[in-house]
Amino acid sequence: MTQPASGTLKKTPLHARHRALGARMVDFAGWDMPVEYTGIVDEHMAVRTRAGLFDVSHMGEIEIAGADALKAVQHITTNDASRLSTNQAQYSALTTSTGTFVDDVLTYRLADDHFMLVVNASNIIKDFNWISQNIQGIGDAAAVNTSSRYALIALQGPVAREVLQTLTGVDVARIKYYWFSTGEVAGVRVTISRTGYTGEDGFEVFAPPSAAERVWDAILQAGKSGGVVPAGLGARDTLRLEAAMRLYGNDMDETTTVLEADLGWIVGWKKEEFIGADVLRAQKASGTSRKLVGFEMLERAIGRHGYDAYVGGEKAGVVTSGTQTPYLKKAIGMAYLPSDRTAAGTEFEVDIRGRRTKAAVVPLPFYKRAK
Repeated sequence: MTQPASGTLKKTPLHARHRALGARMVDFAGWDMPVEYTGIVDEHMAVRTRAGLFDVSHMGEIEIAGADALKAVQHITTNDASRLSTNQAQYSALTTSTGTFVDDVLTYRLADDHFMLVVNASNIIKDFNWISQNIQGIGDAAAVNTSSRYALIALQGPVAREVLQTLTGVDVARIKYYWFSTGEVAGVRVTISRTGYTGEDGFEVFAPPSAAERVWDAILQAGKSGGVVPAGLGARDTLRLEAAMRLYGNDMDETTTVLEADLGWIVGWKKEEFIGADVLRAQKASGTSRKLVGFEMLERAIGRHGYDAYVGGEKAGVVTSGTQTPYLKKAIGMAYLPSDRTAAGTEFEVDIRGRRTKAAVVPLPFYKRAK
């Protein structure tokens, strides 16, 4: 992430709010986004102990509708969308014919014949073109890029539920994890989804862009006494890493398969077919040569994205994400290693600017909130 050139980046509907709050802004996937307000550590700890409010309006939304919408979604995504009830969501992936990631997505079932995929900001156009191409000929199903219709605000943390409840007539406690409901927040018609990217309980609110500031301001005001703070992309990244949530472009991309990324649970193995199914089924049967693992540094150092991993003195993999985590107070990360070196406790080395530093494989996730 780099400092943005003025006037060249896209702005979310909350851009003026971030500037007014003194956020440090950076170029993220072509968007002028807040990376931090008071500091990544402060914001990370607020989410773990109270709650943080994130602007994630840069994420994309692609809707697929028509009598054959389910058939289309089943073809292009790995997970089994037929298992979704209306108002339910699931984590899934768009994959190539070789089982590698086009993107990871959240699939929302809005109605029997209407779905919405939430995609990564950097992939909106790529994903829309890929989806449109791959659902041609399926029947009555059409894809529309509806990203401009939504602002997306995420309230995450232990007090998120009670804060949001003060602003809506929807009984948010009854919304189950990975389900959603429609109603009003601060007098604005929205969709409230019990989802997030932090490892904490929380909600993502889809609002009209014209009303985004009203919803944002209302949540911050309602949460003021509970210690809710605005949080940026920096804390979002350290939080998701503690929870072992993958980041497209770091932990998986078009060179890594779903099984290599250790995400076999987002594959509907009983589905008749989907793009990349044959390769993934073969990998499930025979195994993969490498796998994504979690690790902790055993020495005082931080293994970061792009650093090489060594086994027995030979280069054997690469670190995909790594940081010193504010809550766990450990240097952790994820890396691809040979499959025979992925058991918990297995030691390897990370090359940190020319110095080989010891690390060990640990179980994922690093952090799991108390229920």
